[in-house]
Amino acid sequence: MSQKRELEKLTGLDNLFGDEEEQTLFDSTLPLSQIILPPSQPRRYFDSVKLKSLADSIKEVGLLEPIAVRKIEEDKYELIAGERRLKACEIAGLEEISVFIIECNEKKARKLRLVENLQREDLNAYEETIGILELLAEELDIDQETVVKLLYDMNNETKGNSNHNVMVSDEGRIIQDIFSKLGKITWQSFVANRLPLLKLHVDIQTALQKGEIEYTKAKEVNRIKNDSERQKVLDNVIAESLSLSEIRVLVGNILQQQSENKPPSHNQEQKEKADKIYKALRKSKIWNDDKKLKKINKLFAQIEALLEEENKDDAFQESSLVTDNALEKALDD
Repeated sequence: MSQKRELEKLTGLDNLFGDEEEQTLFDSTLPLSQIILPPSQPRRYFDSVKLKSLADSIKEVGLLEPIAVRKIEEDKYELIAGERRLKACEIAGLEEISVFIIECNEKKARKLRLVENLQREDLNAYEETIGILELLAEELDIDQETVVKLLYDMNNETKGNSNHNVMVSDEGRIIQDIFSKLGKITWQSFVANRLPLLKLHVDIQTALQKGEIEYTKAKEVNRIKNDSERQKVLDNVIAESLSLSEIRVLVGNILQQQSENKPPSHNQEQKEKADKIYKALRKSKIWNDDKKLKKINKLFAQIEALLEEENKDDAFQESSLVTDNALEKALDD
């Protein structure tokens, strides 16, 4: 197999970015001591059990797929792809490791890392979302917040809710092209189903990053707004490996209890007050007093006028308070 084919198999770079730069690839073996990690890595967490299992496999049959590195100085090579394999070789006690040495600049190396991370089989929905945003930000040379805004602008444009021509802009075309070449998810589905993940509570996002909980379960636990209560449930879900149906029952019970213990809202208090006044008014002898009855009729006219108004909730609440006080005063007279 040619070196070019090996590079494609390793990274998928040509499929995603085309042949904008020709890479040179060398097969070699390097001491682990000469390989350093870059300042930042797309992958942040590793399953210790799976890592130990891979290390045992490497001890038995050796490393089946070399890692990728680039030379940055004499006897120093920066890792591009294969951090999990590198860590497993360290655990296995190896002194040397098989490598592909790729000639590329720092920008290309960052893209390679992001693409390699997105090709992982154990990638969960949250990790994939962050990985795609990082890749888009790298390719567009903008920050992730701007990428998110561009995606929402594109989505609004396709729905006719925006006059911006984002879809035909350079950024819009690049975004569409990358999603097409990734072949994992459409950009529309990404906006609808993945960007909401960024609004999850931080503790839920952390659990997803670590692969401790599935996305469907995480969304259910995320419904709990109280931080300490949610963390308690999250820890229990992870420790007990609760099923989705069990989580729904647990979360449902907590939310119901919180709702029952919640103090009545201001609107609810006003409704109860109106009911109380209505009952008192029905029993009152005020109907036999012409002077007081005139006051009541004026108040009724105000209430009827308020009920006829639409989309003026704030005015309704304010006027209701005035009317309630006037009714109470009339009853006390």
